[in-house]
Amino acid sequence: MDRGTERGTAHGRAGGNGVATGRIPLAVVVVDREGLVSHWSRGARRLFGAAKDEAVGRPAVDLLPVSGALPDDDEVAPYGAYSPYDGLGPDLESSLDGRLSYPAAGRARLSASDDDRDRIDVLWWAYPLVGPGPERLLVLAADAAGLLQEDTGAGPAMERIAPGFALHTDFPGAEELARRLPEILPSMSVGESARIVAQVLELGYPVLEFSQNDRVPVTPDWGVPRRAERKARQERAAAAVAAGAPLPQDQPDEVEDLEYAAVRERLEFLNEVSGRIGTSLDLSRTIVEVSRAVVPRFTDVAGTYLREQVVAGEGFPEGVPDTTTMWHRVALEHTDEPGRWDDVVPVGEAMPFPAHTPFFQCMTTGEPVLVPRISEQMGHMIAAQFEKRDIRPLITGRSMLVVPLKARNVVLGFMILLRHPERVEFNDMDRVTGAELAARAGLVLDNARMYTYQESVAETLQDSMLPHIAPRMAGCDIATRYLPGTLLGRVGGDWFDSVKLPGSRTALVVGDVMGHGLNSAAMMGQLRTAVQTMAALDLPPAQLLRNLDDLAQRLGEHYLATCLYAVYDPIGSELEMANAGHIPPVLVRAEDGHSDLLDLPTGAPIGVGGVPFESVRVRVAPGDRLVMCTDGLVEVRGEDIGVGLATLCESAAHPAASMDDACDTIIRALNTRGGRKDDVALLMARLNGIEPEDVALWRIGHDRAEVGRARAVVREQLHVWGLNSLVDPAELMVSELVTNAVRHSHSRPIELRLVRGETLLCEVDDDDHTLPTLLSARPLDEFGRGMRVVSTLAREWGTSRTTSGKTVWFELTLPRR
Repeated sequence: MDRGTERGTAHGRAGGNGVATGRIPLAVVVVDREGLVSHWSRGARRLFGAAKDEAVGRPAVDLLPVSGALPDDDEVAPYGAYSPYDGLGPDLESSLDGRLSYPAAGRARLSASDDDRDRIDVLWWAYPLVGPGPERLLVLAADAAGLLQEDTGAGPAMERIAPGFALHTDFPGAEELARRLPEILPSMSVGESARIVAQVLELGYPVLEFSQNDRVPVTPDWGVPRRAERKARQERAAAAVAAGAPLPQDQPDEVEDLEYAAVRERLEFLNEVSGRIGTSLDLSRTIVEVSRAVVPRFTDVAGTYLREQVVAGEGFPEGVPDTTTMWHRVALEHTDEPGRWDDVVPVGEAMPFPAHTPFFQCMTTGEPVLVPRISEQMGHMIAAQFEKRDIRPLITGRSMLVVPLKARNVVLGFMILLRHPERVEFNDMDRVTGAELAARAGLVLDNARMYTYQESVAETLQDSMLPHIAPRMAGCDIATRYLPGTLLGRVGGDWFDSVKLPGSRTALVVGDVMGHGLNSAAMMGQLRTAVQTMAALDLPPAQLLRNLDDLAQRLGEHYLATCLYAVYDPIGSELEMANAGHIPPVLVRAEDGHSDLLDLPTGAPIGVGGVPFESVRVRVAPGDRLVMCTDGLVEVRGEDIGVGLATLCESAAHPAASMDDACDTIIRALNTRGGRKDDVALLMARLNGIEPEDVALWRIGHDRAEVGRARAVVREQLHVWGLNSLVDPAELMVSELVTNAVRHSHSRPIELRLVRGETLLCEVDDDDHTLPTLLSARPLDEFGRGMRVVSTLAREWGTSRTTSGKTVWFELTLPRR
């Protein structure tokens, strides 16, 4: 079925003896030897109603439900007059079921529903196919309604019409029809196409028989746009001026305005194109806009190719293209039969071009290349680049213009423009117009490419700065979500984090740098790093935000950020939080499932300066959930933020099978309201707590003899917990840590703590601020091997400063139960 055909119109072209060549939309179906559909064209979808995916592989008789021949009445010629063409009867289904050995044709009515108004008058031709291929039957079909309504100008509309066959040599233009017959066939190799074409021509070319006894061969309707007579005359005159030929005799009054009219028309076209492209900074959308802007007004086919680096968003391509440069086909727009080009030259394919092609000449010189008509030789040369696909029927005889898409004197890609053979060839004026068109399109594409590249850089930067949080920390489970914004430059400064603290505590952080883009993402990375560093110092939440505010002012006066910092103590079942202008968190109680916004002092955003921050302590119970997020999740333009906060509380309290499911429930509830522009960071923590029987604490004196007592209590406690396999490594590492603490501590007693959770955690706390480090001990050195032993045996170990000294800790993996 051809795109340009109007319903009720049958296109024609006069032949040498006055007989016209009919142009009607055709449906093409191929049936294999099993009776299954192997090819189903777009025209078949329009005529019979089934999509290609539904049709291919199904029995043909199920998809071509023709109820029977049309009745003999006053409006339609009786089918029996054409019975010699179908010895199998007046029903298409019989031709599909039987062993057809000669061509069959018929006219029937397709019943789309019980309503008579949904019946379609169908003309069909069926060809038996023989040979090594899987094809058994080729079926061509058309809707006769348009032909019945056609006014021939010699009297009333045609009343009698039926399909038939004739040798292709019986009518004018036989060679051209034979050459263009492969255009309606499925995409296949040259050999397969030639075999089927030879059989069709031998069995008889499809024709229509009218009541006037005219025999009109059928060729595909390519939908060439009709032009007003005045515009056609102007084009003929402009072509005559460009060729230096005398002006046509039918325009004596327009001689002086011909050049002006032609130039004005092209300027109007370029102005129209400029208004239609560049409406978005999205690269893929811009590509489609550029292709659609030139079809069908300037050309009938427009294929756009871009360099691999441009498509991949890898920045500006360097160097002159060569025969190894990969070019991606990113768009293809045409007025031909829908799907015909897509099967042969699909979008997304990448390929290089040899040096002898006009495409290589265009990409290396950066200048348009004009081919008035693609010859058989050139068509064969171009088709050689496409394996197992014969594109010669699509390009041979057409006029071609290849224009480069350039920006800053670098070729980003090129466009291949083709006109139908029936249309006027591209000329020098079209070459100039195409060059100007390509220059404007190249600038727009470069803007989109630059934006895409910068956005990719910003997203990569942001992704690298967002942490990969462990799903389990001491006494709590954590789940997170991040959604980029929908605004231009949607990369933002939202972040979340969790930090392991001494005493089995965990710091939970959510922040939002105001603004979007690279600067915000970079600022977010700086603040997140600073929070991690200061959290390792075990600063109270209010003091940490105070220091963060001072840092932001030193980084720049234009940086502002909100931040919520919470410290969870699973042993004491307590949260300590401070807020810097952030939206409050939600606490969901495990006891009754009730959720509330926690009432915290709001504080001022980070970077304002001179504003105090306050810490608040909140008692929690095992199983409670803490939900922290940025305002992009709850804030919608034109809506009170209270609505979003209420929805957050309601969705957070919804029961869920897992932490991930709970996060997804919140996202679905708040992200479907519409209007969200900002990015979103969401952190949820289930506060499981640590039971008292899983914690053991001892105070150790400064006597060296206390080291032996420390080993003994650890050994005894591990036996109580049933962790006998961990006794030896734990006892050895505790001995090393306690020995160091006894040697370097001052007056405060040393604390030794064991915590049984997801791992076995051991912490030694003293009042010395000097952190131990790994040393390279020589064979005769007395000291320096302790931390090397810990580093070797421990699953993980670390040190951190506290307000009163330091904590050194290590973890061991618990044995499987």
